[in-house]
Amino acid sequence: MGVKKTVVALLGVVGLLFGTAGTALAYEPVNVVHTEQVQAGPYALTVGFSTWPVKALQSLDFTFVPDGGIADKSGTLSLARPGGRRSVEPDPLVRHPRKLDVWGLDITALPDPGEWKFTFTVDGPDGSGTGELVLPVQEQPGPPMGLSWAVSTVPLFGLVALIVIAWRRTREDTSV
Repeated sequence: MGVKKTVVALLGVVGLLFGTAGTALAYEPVNVVHTEQVQAGPYALTVGFSTWPVKALQSLDFTFVPDGGIADKSGTLSLARPGGRRSVEPDPLVRHPRKLDVWGLDITALPDPGEWKFTFTVDGPDGSGTGELVLPVQEQPGPPMGLSWAVSTVPLFGLVALIVIAWRRTREDTSV
């Protein structure tokens, strides 16, 4: 009996292992639907977007591809919000997690509408260069965030009311 249980358990573990491996492979590669060109000193940089036009609070992927690839280059990215508020320090450009041959940002949302400024600094064999891209970001799609949250909490209040009514009825029945 013990051997059968062990074999069944091992088969279950192997089934779970291979059953969930397909889920990890299900992530689609980055689908770039729009590109913009930026000249950062001697380097031409192609900035790709997985959604266009860009809207506030909408998740998307950004890719940054210098001509000649990223193998012998490094760089930084600094973002400035609408109104000129800049991020404190530039962040290093890193490989996109689902498209390893380019730099990028994975599933990123810009929180405010307006003109965002992306400042790139690229260092490579031809020296260092800086370039900027001004990106127009449209208003958030859909209703305002406060209204969305208010509507989404209605079922919660209904559930709480149902639990309170059920609790009161069961307390009344036990006191008889």
